[in-house]
Amino acid sequence: MEKRITGTTKLYGLIGSPVGHSDSPAMQNYGFQACGVDGAYLAFDIKEEQVPEFIKAMRLLNMQGCNVTMPCKTAAAQNMDELSPASQLIGAVNTIVNRDGKLYGHITDGEGFVANLKDHGVEVKDKNIVIFGAGGAATAIQVQCALDGAKSITIFNPRDGFFEKAEKMVGKIQDKVPGCQVELYDLDAKDAMKEKIDAADILVNGTLLGMKPREDTSIINDPDLFHEGLVVADVVYNPKETRLLREAKEHGCITVPGSGMLLWQGVAAFKLFTGKDMPVEEVKEKFFSEA
Repeated sequence: MEKRITGTTKLYGLIGSPVGHSDSPAMQNYGFQACGVDGAYLAFDIKEEQVPEFIKAMRLLNMQGCNVTMPCKTAAAQNMDELSPASQLIGAVNTIVNRDGKLYGHITDGEGFVANLKDHGVEVKDKNIVIFGAGGAATAIQVQCALDGAKSITIFNPRDGFFEKAEKMVGKIQDKVPGCQVELYDLDAKDAMKEKIDAADILVNGTLLGMKPREDTSIINDPDLFHEGLVVADVVYNPKETRLLREAKEHGCITVPGSGMLLWQGVAAFKLFTGKDMPVEEVKEKFFSEA
């Protein structure tokens, strides 16, 4: 690393807390070296209340780009000069780009999900999609799928603190993308769930159910809801094959693991940072050998 740091090296980074476990620095720095970018990417442990001060420092240091993880995504959006269409709808950012002192906020979570589907030969345009969950990842997926031309999006979520937020988001999506039909149901609406999954092309788990150490759980407790040809995608990446994906595959579904979403959201951020295409196949082999 020291051999390639110069007086003109541009600074990039990741903020959030905790960030010590993140693979982003290794992946982004590998991309810089592979593409001949004079940049260095570091991780900074920043609490939510510290975000405004960090943004000031980003401007002062002329930091060229930054990724944002929890719990800082909403606070970061509130301190941007301009937001992408998806970030405006969601009110959160995970990627900041500095262009001549002006900070642009983007969110690549949904882009990463859609790109992961494409990497598995699946398009969202004109598709009927069922999404479980209304948290950050699920909301980003809902918004991006609508922007990318989904025919319909049906959301199932418990009547918890996220349900009211989801109701507001449904209205925002329909105002922004009137051609996409968006509906929200209580997770207990079993008849509606069966009807919507029967008509669905793609089913998405946007919750943490199935993630270690709760790998014995699944958002779908009745495997008979699966039907042959249904695409079942998970945002959970550990384990790679969740109970949801395993049971879906047993019922003839096409399955898409969540590990690829991590890869592709990083690829989208790299493009925003540099204008260059990350060498995806090399990165897959080096960092996502099971993606």
